[in-house]
Amino acid sequence: MLTDPSRRPVKVSVLVPVFNEEDNVMRTYGRIIKVFDDLPGHELELIFADNHSSDDTFPILSALVKKDHRVRLLRWSRNVGYQRSLLMAYQAASGDCAVQIDADLQDPPEMIPRMLDAWRSGHKVVYGIRKSLPDGLVVAALRRMFYATIDSLSDDGLPRNVGEFRLVDARILTELRQVEDSTPYLRGLISTMGFSQIGIDYDRDARTAGSSKFPLKAMVTLAVDGIVNHSLVPLRIASITSLCVGMATFLLAIFFLIGKLVLGQDWPAGFATTTMLLLLSITLNAMFLGIVGEYIGRIFQQTKRMNRPIVEADLTGTRPETPAGSLSAVPAE
Repeated sequence: MLTDPSRRPVKVSVLVPVFNEEDNVMRTYGRIIKVFDDLPGHELELIFADNHSSDDTFPILSALVKKDHRVRLLRWSRNVGYQRSLLMAYQAASGDCAVQIDADLQDPPEMIPRMLDAWRSGHKVVYGIRKSLPDGLVVAALRRMFYATIDSLSDDGLPRNVGEFRLVDARILTELRQVEDSTPYLRGLISTMGFSQIGIDYDRDARTAGSSKFPLKAMVTLAVDGIVNHSLVPLRIASITSLCVGMATFLLAIFFLIGKLVLGQDWPAGFATTTMLLLLSITLNAMFLGIVGEYIGRIFQQTKRMNRPIVEADLTGTRPETPAGSLSAVPAE
């Protein structure tokens, strides 16, 4: 079948965040290229976002850029965190749509054609729903619990069991270029933009090589970012709890005064009671000041616009020149 030369190919930006993935980047490149080799009428822009890897990830990708003009390599001057690295990659994408996929290949690139079909049917966001997880029972349960918690606490109704594997339309990319959040939570940010969004179920694979770059500490940090960025419930809990404790303390004080002044009770010296009340007050104050501090810290970072990621390298392959006298397109018959 001959290609219509008047029809512009659909440009798809595939975003791959990497950090110390020297064992996986070429596997990831190969599988993505194979998918697009079987997708006629699509132009690939493959963007690797290197979060300042310390292994051979950058040299491997630098060599790859010289061989394939479809590959673009962005490297930050330091590790700016997974979510900020992702946001910068989205802002650099120039496709009609963009697909984000991790380099560990736990999310199969072979799902991209299904995502493109859903996008062509009119959906602005197509996200993968993790039907099954290769993690152990404890980690999988924690992930499920996190998704349920963030959804129940959020004012926006976030989809459950959804990670970073998604396709977004160029309209979403335009909106993301306006974002200057220093602690973004992209799952929630894109979800709350609205438009038509749809999920596709899939089974998540095990990591092909290397070790996870998302330890428990990073997972906890992501959970805190998700809750704080999309919910005021922690602040409301702090307010309600402090009100209840204050009311209980006030009633207890009235009870002691009535017993002492009206009923003539001779109360013993309550060292233990006083100590417990003091410790309870200190604990509540410290806990809720910490919650308030999380929000104030984010306001501080936003107002100073500090530590914006710096692009250390932006490498793009050169498209091979068309030989003189060759046809640039095959005419339709």
